[in-house]
Amino acid sequence: MASHTNSFDRRDFLKIAGVTGTAALAGCTGGGSGGDGGSDTYTIGMVDAQTGSLSEFGTRNERGRTLALSDVNDVGVKDGTLSLSVEDSQSTNQGGVSAAQKLVNQSGVPFLIGTVGSGVSIAIYESVIKGTDVVQLSQNSTGPKLTDYPGLLRMSPTGKTQSSAIADLVSKDGHDSVALTYINNEYGSGIADAFRSSFSGEIAYDAAHDQGQASYSSVITAMHQSGADAWVFITYQPEFTTMAQEAYDQGYSNEDIDYYGADSVKGTKVIQNTPKGSIDGMKVVAPSAAVDQDNYKQFASAFTDEYGSEPTAWSAYTYDCVVTAALSIQVADDFTGKALSDVVRDVTRPEGQKVKTYEAAHDVVADGGSASDIDYQGVSGPIDLDENGDPEAYLQVFGVQDHSYVSTGFVST
Repeated sequence: MASHTNSFDRRDFLKIAGVTGTAALAGCTGGGSGGDGGSDTYTIGMVDAQTGSLSEFGTRNERGRTLALSDVNDVGVKDGTLSLSVEDSQSTNQGGVSAAQKLVNQSGVPFLIGTVGSGVSIAIYESVIKGTDVVQLSQNSTGPKLTDYPGLLRMSPTGKTQSSAIADLVSKDGHDSVALTYINNEYGSGIADAFRSSFSGEIAYDAAHDQGQASYSSVITAMHQSGADAWVFITYQPEFTTMAQEAYDQGYSNEDIDYYGADSVKGTKVIQNTPKGSIDGMKVVAPSAAVDQDNYKQFASAFTDEYGSEPTAWSAYTYDCVVTAALSIQVADDFTGKALSDVVRDVTRPEGQKVKTYEAAHDVVADGGSASDIDYQGVSGPIDLDENGDPEAYLQVFGVQDHSYVSTGFVST
């Protein structure tokens, strides 16, 4: 049986968790007795995008969950430790469902964090979670359609808020006509639908594109032929990178066309794999952590010390998923999906005492406290999961200047 992680120092823990996917902490799933002098291990599951087109999110998530496990296990959960068993979605619906089946049906986890990609999260819910008591809390899904599945919770805000913000940016920049392309899945179609509802001007080009194509030259040509001088991209980083390169190769100048995008077109690989200056002036609206909060600053400092770079909002969302799961285990009557479902929303709700760290929350509820006694304020900001499983939205606007991303402001809803 695994011992409490405070027998390791923090850096040793992070090395072990990063290399093994937390297997070093694995113990008896379900929090069984550790025996004389032992401790229980509460094992939950996580489906993440470790490979495929969404794998850059997976790297961010791995770092966020590792830091969260360290912080949780420095304090402990009830009489033991928290363990995370992670499986790869391969960034596809089929891969996500297979990973979730392994964790839920074979390993029997009562709480599943998962996953990246709205369509993948919905596929997991419909194929594996629906009709069970297992809690599903997605770390990185912004598709508006998730709101229609109250049993599918998420830490990142609905993309409807992004769509409204993008539409406002386009209009304020003086554009009354746009060319819109979106990836042909739940994420893309959902945010595109919300953009159409928010934008009062003309959509001169409006078409989906498939994921993982070698070329999108026909899409770029059609967007140019539409005559719109504002192009809106609702897609993933690899697809947008190809489009931006092909627009550059075809001679379409970003000095004459303004690019706009939702969260999933922003990333270091986009900057690395597009010609310098080719996307300067682009504006991207992305979910944001509450970077002005002290608990976020502490998280960002620990993240930077460990990994040599600043965290993204996606790392913060994953961190908060792990902490929310741990708090749910702490206050639940037992380690079952039914008991965890009864409390998972309440540990984030505003009725309780505001607490900004796992340790502070644990101190409030350690001696028999209930979920309603605490209101966990995540490193990503106030969570306040509502009846649809949606959190509050906090967005950041980025502009591309000198071929790098620069924050230009925040939007809250």
